[in-house]
Amino acid sequence: MSARKPRSTRDGRVTMQQVARRAGVSAITVSRALRLPDKVAPPLRERILRICHELGYVPNHAASALASSRSRIVVALIPSLSNVVFVDIIAGIKETLDAQGYHMLVGVTGYSLDAEEAQLRTYLQHSPDGVILTGVDHNPGVWQLLRTAAIPAVHTIETLPADSPDLSVGFSQFDSGLAACRHLAERGYRRIGIVGAQLDPRSLRRCEGGRQALREAGLYDPALEIMTPQKSSIGLGAELLDQVLDSHPDCDGLFFCNDDLAQGAVFQCARRGIAVPARMGLVGFHDFAGTAWTTPPLSTIATPRYQIGLTAATLLLQQMAGQPPAQRHVDLGFNLVQRETT
Repeated sequence: MSARKPRSTRDGRVTMQQVARRAGVSAITVSRALRLPDKVAPPLRERILRICHELGYVPNHAASALASSRSRIVVALIPSLSNVVFVDIIAGIKETLDAQGYHMLVGVTGYSLDAEEAQLRTYLQHSPDGVILTGVDHNPGVWQLLRTAAIPAVHTIETLPADSPDLSVGFSQFDSGLAACRHLAERGYRRIGIVGAQLDPRSLRRCEGGRQALREAGLYDPALEIMTPQKSSIGLGAELLDQVLDSHPDCDGLFFCNDDLAQGAVFQCARRGIAVPARMGLVGFHDFAGTAWTTPPLSTIATPRYQIGLTAATLLLQQMAGQPPAQRHVDLGFNLVQRETT
């Protein structure tokens, strides 16, 4: 005889108590297995999860939040899901939150500060326990929402000033751009240009760092600079290389604010028969997975994207647990990776 189907609640939902009875444990143990899996022995946790699947049990997080005053939800707002920079950060956040039984809601803002504010306002209706934001540039309304909600928040990719009461983890966009153009100058290139796309605040700051390095070396020429709001891509990088060289054929070095742009430039140099690095030096930014495999391999600034996500989630978990982090603003730095394009 097959097991009798458990009675559900009036809205058709199987209850935690029914799962507990089938598993022969308390409802508290079922809750712990679902919310804090590392706190339950693996064999028991697997049995509980199997029974949940068999019964079609779906946890009622809204009820749990009301009972505990905690939703176990964290909101992460990022500009794009097609940009590997933010995918890597989200991966670090998710791994850290998953280990502690938290769930993540991801909002994509499309690089719009107004969209970020609107999404934050919407997600706060879900009573998240914490928020992770991209960058340090936000509408005044975002700062006001965070203060009014009195909710822990971490800002990523850049660090806030030391006296800021908020939490942040990242690196200096300005200093990384400075290092990239300083490297080109030190390698002997003299007609160095800067190419920026998307033009979000972080890209603009790293380009400004590049300008500063060229000014210090007495090499800055604004005519060798291209800034476009177009979305960064390999194809765009090839087009912008052509644009620079068609207008200024004496240009012998370029810093691109993203690796996909720089990869496109490497490919276009090969098509045009431009010797790299002898005739043209190229430096990218972020050290994407394919950057080391261009021909020749691309020099770049490596950024700790996954580690930023992991550290941001760790800081947030500490703050949500009432344990003020020892370090409120964590600068993870960056690395100049010299390969064959310089």
